[in-house]
Amino acid sequence: MKLTTITNISVDGVMQGLGGAKEDRSGGFERGGWALPLFDDEVETVLGEVYQRTDAFLFGRRTYEIFAGSWGAMEDPSQSAIAAALHARPKYVASTTLTDPQWADTTVLSGDIAAAIRELKARPGGELQVHGSGSLVRWLFNHQLVDELVLLTYPVVVGEGTRLYPATGPDTALELVGSRATSGGVTIQTYRPAGRPQYAS
Repeated sequence: MKLTTITNISVDGVMQGLGGAKEDRSGGFERGGWALPLFDDEVETVLGEVYQRTDAFLFGRRTYEIFAGSWGAMEDPSQSAIAAALHARPKYVASTTLTDPQWADTTVLSGDIAAAIRELKARPGGELQVHGSGSLVRWLFNHQLVDELVLLTYPVVVGEGTRLYPATGPDTALELVGSRATSGGVTIQTYRPAGRPQYAS
């Protein structure tokens, strides 16, 4: 399976608290819910298609708990393509602290997480998707485990909050393999890592 990260970000790279004011207030973040006013039917359709094409999901602990408390608690998951996929596919959580996941078909990966993820990637299938999970995405990227990155960029500058990539880290060239925009201004780009970038002398 190829490992694909799917991240909703603002133009200034913020990924924290996109879904609501109380979703993630860590670090004193007060600007949650910035994506929802721009999350129209077109964006929902695009994401529904993304979720439906996966064979399994990989989460960090915090994102898993947010998803389990919202999508996992839906009484009728068939009403949403996203919820239906999340309920039907295996879920893996990279965590050293989660011991008793309540969401059905969830496996906690602990110990040598890199080896466990390489084992998942070696299995037959199409796609292992990572949604949200900023710390995990950065770790996967640093360990060269990401095959594709999908960025949904919302036309808003949040101005504070946790960003997808920190101020320092490894450098990587990216190949753009897909791009589209919704009528509401959300752009969806798909990239593949392409080795070290070139720098002008």
